[in-house]
Amino acid sequence: MGNNLILELYTRPTCSDCQAAKEYLSGHNIDYVHKNVGEEERFEKDLREISGSRVVPSFAFYKRGLFGKKKLVKNFIGFENNKEEIKKWLGK
Repeated sequence: MGNNLILELYTRPTCSDCQAAKEYLSGHNIDYVHKNVGEEERFEKDLREISGSRVVPSFAFYKRGLFGKKKLVKNFIGFENNKEEIKKWLGK
């Protein structure tokens, strides 16, 4: 993934779209930070702040600034419905 982008993926264990997203990322050797909102309450809070909802999977793309602070540049909710656009952001 180019442009110094960092991907954080918010999921739940019972979400089939989440499982498909993780399989796709792993199958294409794409690095990402996995945040299981079912296991960590703070991830649920972060998800609501980022997307305004609790819907998963949520793909949060960040850019790291000069001083190491990350800035959200794009968020997608859902994998199958946004797959082509997500692939563009991933450079695939």
